[in-house]
Amino acid sequence: MLLAGRKGQTLTAAEKAQARAVSLRRIGALFIGHRGHLALVVAVIVLSSVISMASPFLLREVIDVALPQSDLRLLVLLVAGMVGVAAATSALGVVQTWIATTVGQRVMHRLRTDVFAHLQRQSVAFFTRTRTGEVQSRITNDIGGMQQVVTTTATSVAANLTTVVATVVAMAALSWQLALVSLVALPPAVYWTRRVARMRQAITAQRQRELADLNVIIDEGLSISGVQLAKTMGASGALTERFAASSSRLIDLELRSELAGRWRMASMNIVFAIIPAVIYLAAGLPGTFGAMSIGTLVAFTGLQASLFRPLMSLLDVGVTLVASLALFQRIFEYLDLPVDIQEPATPVRLPEVRGHLRFEDVTFAYGDGATAALAGVSLDVPAGTSLALVGETGSGKSTIAALIARLHDPTSGRVCIDGVDIRDLALDDLAAIVGVVSQETYLLHTTIRENLRYAKPDATDTEIERAARAAQIHDLIDALPDGYDTMVGSRGHRFSGGEKQRIAIARTLLRDPRILVLDEATSALDNETERAVQRAFDTLSAGRTTITIAHRLSTVRNADQIAVIDHGRILESGTHDTLLEAAGHYATLAR
Repeated sequence: MLLAGRKGQTLTAAEKAQARAVSLRRIGALFIGHRGHLALVVAVIVLSSVISMASPFLLREVIDVALPQSDLRLLVLLVAGMVGVAAATSALGVVQTWIATTVGQRVMHRLRTDVFAHLQRQSVAFFTRTRTGEVQSRITNDIGGMQQVVTTTATSVAANLTTVVATVVAMAALSWQLALVSLVALPPAVYWTRRVARMRQAITAQRQRELADLNVIIDEGLSISGVQLAKTMGASGALTERFAASSSRLIDLELRSELAGRWRMASMNIVFAIIPAVIYLAAGLPGTFGAMSIGTLVAFTGLQASLFRPLMSLLDVGVTLVASLALFQRIFEYLDLPVDIQEPATPVRLPEVRGHLRFEDVTFAYGDGATAALAGVSLDVPAGTSLALVGETGSGKSTIAALIARLHDPTSGRVCIDGVDIRDLALDDLAAIVGVVSQETYLLHTTIRENLRYAKPDATDTEIERAARAAQIHDLIDALPDGYDTMVGSRGHRFSGGEKQRIAIARTLLRDPRILVLDEATSALDNETERAVQRAFDTLSAGRTTITIAHRLSTVRNADQIAVIDHGRILESGTHDTLLEAAGHYATLAR
């Protein structure tokens, strides 16, 4: 069950445990292919940190030696060395950022692509039960929220950790006693940082679920269909209030995320600010007074200041990383989704597709425990013939069409093409064999030409025009000012239902499938256009196996065989004339 959709609720104990269960090893595995580049980044970071540690020692020599002795030559060399250290560390920083950002962006690209590709492999059932806005939110908001962690966290940890280690070593070399004084604040800092990290992790999970809800509202409320529904139902005000409430909750979560533990961290900053004063005090105590030069003290306090910056950054990175585990958990949850419609391990290749379709005692139910939508269906459609499926709404006709295209797999029995179970065919091969024109037409928000090329990217303009003529839509397209380059608008709402359906028919015909499934394909056409398209189908069906689903019996009376479906079972089958003579269910429908 997806985590989204529970507005304003906190994480349960189980959810917190699940978020913590995200393995850092699995996150690290994202970078396995970039180990060489990461090693180079670490080498650059170490080199930069080692070089930067020369600055306090150069400063000590300036104060203790060059200035008191008025040694101009030594002073120039020391100053030149300090400038050189700054230039070298800056240049190395640019190189480090370039390599690290490149690696991070490639990891993000791979992660986005993997999630998108995995979701493409999910069955229709997944998208039926999952909100579109939720899916979009995971790919955009969740992966976008991970970007900083993926692109900068690893290098930030390496850079700050190296700097901290190098700084502690340099401080110990200058004065091990003062180094101990400087590090007394480290244990409480680590403790409070862990507390803050846990707080932000829980808030981050809530925030991402709220972002998903917001995405759902946007997707449902600002699509063409959603806007039309809201206007005709007078629901615009309520929808705006729902959006405002979700946005308000998001503001609260963002504030809580930013302010989580701020007082604790502010207290640590105060402690860190006090430590230099303690160092000055310790340097003046009788046990150490006079034993330390002014240059050493200045160099040490400079190191101490440079220690706390990377130390606090390191602790902040820890907070960010732990908080981001909620994002990784949501993404890995999608990557771990089982694939219902699997590619066969060793696909069967059909050297020549004839299009002989068979249903062999097929039973199918939408989910475990659900009533069977089909029960013991057997059909035999020889290659090049036509089958019409008729029956009341909800009788199982569209389910049969979905099984032919393998949008679902049978619960039992099998569907075969030329004697081969379609589960043994590669999904791309099956898509090339079976073409579907459904009752619900979906057009992309692009030109007519690109909508048609979606079915066959390498189609020539001549092939596109031929398919459009066959679907009785060419003349209308040709009469438009921009012709085939006309934008269809969001979901094709620029065109009428019949025009959209004819464009969809042309798109399917462009692929020239051996098996053609027409699921109420002419339902949105007027009688005259329907007759024209039907004549085109009659011509194109020659040598092609055609399965037609229709409520209007006038469109199926010439089929080679007609099967009457009722509650998932075949009541009777035969030709139009034989079924009328039988005076059964078909005859009742005809009357």
